[in-house]
Amino acid sequence: MPARRLLCLAVLTMLISPAMAEETSTRPDFDSGVAPLLARHCLGCHNPSDKKGGLDLTSEAGLKQGGESGPAVAPGNVDDSLLWQRVAGDEMPPPRKAPDKSTAISGDEKEVLRRWIVSGARWGTADIDPLAFTTDRRAGRDWWSLRPIAKSVPPPVNDENWGVNEIDAFVLARLEASGLPPSPPADRRSLIRRVHFDLVGLPPTPEEVEAFLNDASPRAYEELVERLLASPQYGERWARHWLDVVRYGESQGFERDRLRPNAWPYRDWVVQALNDDMPYDEFVRWQLAGDSLRPDHPPALIATGFLVAGPWDEVGQTQQSEAMKAVVRQDELEDIVGVTAQTFLGLTANCARCHDHKFDPVSQVDYYRLSAALGGVRHGERDFSATGQADAARLAELRRQVDEARARLAVIDAPVRARIVASRRSPNPTTPPPVPIARWEFDRDTTDQIGSLDGELHGGARLENGRLVLSGADAYLATAPLDRELGEKTLEAWVQLNNADQRGGGVMSVQTLDGGKFDAIVYGEREPRRWMAGSNGFVRSREVGGAEENEATGALVHVAIVYGADNRITLYRNGRPYGDTYLAAGLERFSPGQSQVVFGMRHAPVGGNKMFSGAIWRANLYDRACTAAEVAAAAVVTDETVTDDELLAQLTAAERSERQRELLTLSRLETQLRLLSGGKAYAVSPREPAPTCVLRRGDTRQPAEEVAAGGVAAVGEAEFGLPANAPEAQRRARLADWIASRRNPLTARVVANRLWHYHFGAGIVETPNDFGFNGGRPSHPELLDWLADSLMEHGWSLKQLHRTIVQSATYRQASAIRPEAARIDAGNRLLWRKTPLRLEAEMLRDAVLVVSGQLNPTMGGPGFHDFRTFTNNSQFYEVIDMEGFTFQRRSLYRMGIRSGTNPLLDVLDCPDPSTTAPARAVTTTPLQALALLNDSFMLRMADRFAERVRAEAGQEPAAQVDRAYRLALARRPNGDETAAASDFVARHGLPALARVLFNANEFLYVE
Repeated sequence: MPARRLLCLAVLTMLISPAMAEETSTRPDFDSGVAPLLARHCLGCHNPSDKKGGLDLTSEAGLKQGGESGPAVAPGNVDDSLLWQRVAGDEMPPPRKAPDKSTAISGDEKEVLRRWIVSGARWGTADIDPLAFTTDRRAGRDWWSLRPIAKSVPPPVNDENWGVNEIDAFVLARLEASGLPPSPPADRRSLIRRVHFDLVGLPPTPEEVEAFLNDASPRAYEELVERLLASPQYGERWARHWLDVVRYGESQGFERDRLRPNAWPYRDWVVQALNDDMPYDEFVRWQLAGDSLRPDHPPALIATGFLVAGPWDEVGQTQQSEAMKAVVRQDELEDIVGVTAQTFLGLTANCARCHDHKFDPVSQVDYYRLSAALGGVRHGERDFSATGQADAARLAELRRQVDEARARLAVIDAPVRARIVASRRSPNPTTPPPVPIARWEFDRDTTDQIGSLDGELHGGARLENGRLVLSGADAYLATAPLDRELGEKTLEAWVQLNNADQRGGGVMSVQTLDGGKFDAIVYGEREPRRWMAGSNGFVRSREVGGAEENEATGALVHVAIVYGADNRITLYRNGRPYGDTYLAAGLERFSPGQSQVVFGMRHAPVGGNKMFSGAIWRANLYDRACTAAEVAAAAVVTDETVTDDELLAQLTAAERSERQRELLTLSRLETQLRLLSGGKAYAVSPREPAPTCVLRRGDTRQPAEEVAAGGVAAVGEAEFGLPANAPEAQRRARLADWIASRRNPLTARVVANRLWHYHFGAGIVETPNDFGFNGGRPSHPELLDWLADSLMEHGWSLKQLHRTIVQSATYRQASAIRPEAARIDAGNRLLWRKTPLRLEAEMLRDAVLVVSGQLNPTMGGPGFHDFRTFTNNSQFYEVIDMEGFTFQRRSLYRMGIRSGTNPLLDVLDCPDPSTTAPARAVTTTPLQALALLNDSFMLRMADRFAERVRAEAGQEPAAQVDRAYRLALARRPNGDETAAASDFVARHGLPALARVLFNANEFLYVE
């Protein structure tokens, strides 16, 4: 080398500062030092889907390209590097509004960034994954809930006097670390009331309380838990929790809010699955893809009602604009993706529809993968029926058991019915039956035995054993034309239903010959199991809120509809007024020669409307409005009908209790039969989906790359191995397997936390639907993992997890407040006592029914309506307090409409069924006390409660007070309470005491 060049190198070497040499030799490692720093502080705003200032810092190319202000980094030169200038001046990342400015980069981090730029700003081995690292602003793939479930080992317990199972070891360790001792065990009275409400949602009877208090067996509590877990009412209780989460409702929502008359099979399936202790992983799979996994098994199809349980935008789906329909469809898919991810995974994946999730490691691609998996889900009704050999055998066995249960119930009812019928007086002889203008007996032929309206059979209609038998298909009878004008009139028929759940069939109708105008006796048209006056375009029709027909098909029912000259329409059933009388806008006048009577349909032509299925024994037509006395006189042949309300009024306490047990058994069997035997269910009506593309900013007009069905990459195994055009059934089946896999760390954690939440009032994670960055942090993370692992190790048995929780010493603690503990842990997150819980709205209503002796325990089937409804383009609802045994079922069976909520339940924080409710709000307002004192339902139940107390305790005031306290509060009153309450009853009456007890905190709260 020439001497001149050597001299130049020597001079240059002398000019290089020691600091610069040090910078080069201590260059930070990009992958381990710089990449996490950029991910924590920069990538929330500067990533491929959200380029603030046009800058993407996830790749080397993005770094070099820079943003709107130019290149972000000048390698080797911090003074010319815009990135460094913004960071050094504390301009970036922008500080939070909070005083601590916790997003600011620390001095050490700034130094790492500076040395990296000075040393050449060399990139690492790959692009930075913006979802990889947890920061103080967002969760990464290393977030606690995404880590594999750990095999937690319970810590040693140092207290020999406390602890039943592993739960207690975890809880006690946290308490001891905080210097808090646990509370002593609850007394037995509190414990039986607590576990009754928790497991079956109903209070214990006084007899059950006394038996438990007097049971000296060391396993008394464990045996009590087993009885409650085996009760069919367990499924009813815990189904309510599940339906809250899945936003179950029985109307469409949005502006039209039409009824979903066949949504109830999903509710019944949930109850049955929980009672059967279906493994939770199967419970998940069936709700996502049951129709694909078990296509020949009706309950598996019904289970997919989960995906379509929420509102449906009927107007948006049927509008003309294809562009707007596409937007509405994406909104619908977001709801389905959101409820699926939140329910099973505790992830708000729907937040990634327009961009990568701002707080959780869910990318926009992840969202559209889930959307592709669920892209074929559509709302609708589906027919179901059992076709497999195993189901056929099960059906035969169920029918046999149902017949036996009905026979046992009939044995209980028979003597009471006989007493009621014998006590009835004969009809008033001064009111003879009215004389019709036409009568059809159907004993030998179809002739009119009074006038000229002879009938002709059509389709499958036939005469059999003195009845006109109608198939519900094309069978009907039409008469000759009328020989006179009809305006004011009465239609009357003796009817036998083939199926109490049929909808919209006309029994008897006066119509114009073309069917354009008609007045008819119609069954189940707008209200399931109820009668109404049908008319063309519903112009003279209203829902009158009469009693529902029950499952006892084959009973003869007398139905009459009177059309008065004053436009008043009155319905009668078995000679008694049925529902509300109402005024029509006007009466239709049917002309002679241009009108006729038809049986079996509402109006001509056949096939243009629903047909009636059953038999008509006799029918009359009158050309005037019959009086109530005349209708009663005509209906005398059915006077042996005894209603459930009449039966209840005559039963002794022992008879009522026995009947309740048999009715519960019968209805549970009938529910199982319904879920197998066939019918219609509101469930997934799948359709092969169009290609799914990532939508830039969620805009349907900006499709990007096409994606195949898949999961969330942060959870693992996100690729399903399916092509983008895979069949719809395969997509949902693969999604179901991915969610229900034991390798998925979220599924077991989420459901274990849900159970804990409902037992203790707060979950180990306080946000049951959100296990992400914006959700709560686990108070006992090791315990949560132990519960999740235990669930899987016991075959995903939810009942086993319940058993473990309620048998723990933690659950059995007393609820009394301890001031010294409250000062340390006011929210009881460390579980130093059992937090008292207020009865939920539905549970409170059910408890009132039980205490009053009025609960109808019938399970399953269509729910009861506590509203009147009418349709004028949209469906409208008037919520009312309906009376009668039919309306005294558990609140689970109230038909849950989205725009007509119950005022009593509303004031007690019953959630809106239009949205998911993983945790219910609990408020305390004056309106609650006013409602519990003055609501018509509460007033009526207070009267029934008082009647029950008198019947069971006699007339002695102290005995009445004792019985009332034991029924309502599960304890006896003390001496002072007995004296004060007896004096109160003497001055204000026993119903007033009932209202006081219904308002007592001791009744409203479970300690």
